Amino acid sequence: MQGVLSGFTVGVTAERKAAEIGALFTRRGARVLFGAAMHTVPLPEDGELAAATEEVLAAPVDYAVAVTGVGFRGWIEAAQHTGIGDRLLAHLRSAEVLARGAKARGAVRGAGLVESWTSPSEESAEVLEHLLARDLAGKRVVLQVHGDPMLRFREALRAAGAEVVPVTVYRWTDPVDLSALDRLIDAVLRGEVDALPLTSAPAATNLLARADRTGRGEEFREALHDKVFIACVGPVTAAPIDAAGLPYAMPDRARTASLVRLVADELPKRAAR
Repeated sequence: MQGVLSGFTVGVTAERKAAEIGALFTRRGARVLFGAAMHTVPLPEDGELAAATEEVLAAPVDYAVAVTGVGFRGWIEAAQHTGIGDRLLAHLRSAEVLARGAKARGAVRGAGLVESWTSPSEESAEVLEHLLARDLAGKRVVLQVHGDPMLRFREALRAAGAEVVPVTVYRWTDPVDLSALDRLIDAVLRGEVDALPLTSAPAATNLLARADRTGRGEEFREALHDKVFIACVGPVTAAPIDAAGLPYAMPDRARTASLVRLVADELPKRAAR
């Protein structure tokens, strides 16, 4: 496997695991260009999360939806950090807790709560369908959001008469080093990047948005479509790429190691063709 990517250039847009991902590709011989596409606001410093938590506590909750394991767990941990964790958990015990998948369910149970239902497909659409089958008029629904703001989900609940309280965990902003992201975009435009492995939807979204904001959007999308192998770690990450009409591939398992293997397998085949 060592050296299989010699002669290829891989762009890495991750922030948190950039060094780890870059090392996996470097070990296989690739040249790596780094350009973090977003920055995660540390939870204890996020005033918006604290304000949302206080809004949750302001009135009884009928339904609480845990969308992601890491997000729900992070919310509880942030509340514990500010001294209102026990109060929040006590408040949520009177609610019917729904989990979008096994990881979210694990976080709910880890917090000492009990879920009433878990989506078998782990899809947000199934959670929404489950909620809309109930009479939501006047009901208060707390929606733990992670990355995707789930605007359509929220609008559908409100249309059914529910009061929706979104709790956005892990807010994302522009990267600390915008110049590095701009250099990566320019490298794509010059045809110097062979692959873009993407590990988060916010990074994928902001990558395209940054190109748009700097007047390079159309040209950037054309370059991605024609010259770059885009690999997304899973369907959530792929959503903004799919919405942009760009071709992409996904590994069998939504894991970083599987994503790296996919790129290592496919780039030499593309070059041979």
